[in-house]
Amino acid sequence: MAVVPHLMTLADLSGPQIHRVITHAHHLKQLSTPWLAPQLRSGKQPQLRMPSQSLFNKSIALLFSKRSTRTRVAAETAAVLLGGHALFLGKEDIQLGVSESPRDTARVIGGMCQGIFARVGDHSEIEVCGISIIKMSAYPHSDIPPFGTKELAKHSPVPVLNALSSLWHPTQILADLLTLHEHVHLFDPSAVPPGPTTKGRAATLPKLRPLTIAYVGDSANVLHDMLVTYPRLGHNLRVATPPKPAYQAPAAVWDRVKDLKCDEKIWWGTDPREAVKGADVVATDTWYVLSRQFVWVNIDTRTMTLHILIGFLWDKRQSMSNACATSPATR
Repeated sequence: MAVVPHLMTLADLSGPQIHRVITHAHHLKQLSTPWLAPQLRSGKQPQLRMPSQSLFNKSIALLFSKRSTRTRVAAETAAVLLGGHALFLGKEDIQLGVSESPRDTARVIGGMCQGIFARVGDHSEIEVCGISIIKMSAYPHSDIPPFGTKELAKHSPVPVLNALSSLWHPTQILADLLTLHEHVHLFDPSAVPPGPTTKGRAATLPKLRPLTIAYVGDSANVLHDMLVTYPRLGHNLRVATPPKPAYQAPAAVWDRVKDLKCDEKIWWGTDPREAVKGADVVATDTWYVLSRQFVWVNIDTRTMTLHILIGFLWDKRQSMSNACATSPATR
């Protein structure tokens, strides 16, 4: 029996595989973007090239146990553009956790859908052997075990893609990588910004030189996938986290980092000013920082914005545009 491929973290893919995914994503994005533009009621309609219909006649289950705007809209839209159909299954929509186990749910969904895109976990999550699982606090007398992406993948007959869990966030880093390639001109003045498609042919993915990427914040799922991805693609990582153990990378993550020899290109400290020295890009995860509400480097993080963070830490001679925030803005 063939092994079903799943994607729990980018640590599961090789460097060349990650590059192929980014290259294909770049191609599909260029073909798909014109289809998302407002359709004109009058005048000559543009002749658009149809994106690959690789999901034709296929259904993809979006299994979400937490709210999302961008991930849900992007996933549903992408499925349609590729010829498929997305089924949104929120925690209030299905029997998982009420009268069905993860095993039953995975087999039922896998019997009628060709893939599962799972966004699981929230602040009530706990970790067991490095596996993200959800407390069944709403069902204290239930004997149904909690589930996570790995539990789901264990019983699913179709591929499971991790759209977010407490431990990993591979789709975010894939999106960040594509963004870096698309803005290669910010790091190389001689590079030309990628232009629109011409004569139905998409431009090739711009090459990205090795970068120094800084991350400031607590060790969260986004950073975890950064740790196992960027060093293997030739980039250096500089990380600053608060000194308390609760904000450090868990053993399950660091073990993967060392197995992949990514630690050789990682600097880790507690001083954010030191972390951003010489950085081409500064990344942060404001949602986690704000939710923990710790005060760090004399910044009240309950009102901190990305602009304040960068203004405090980054050399003003560098471009303010080379910054990434992985979560919605908090106003």
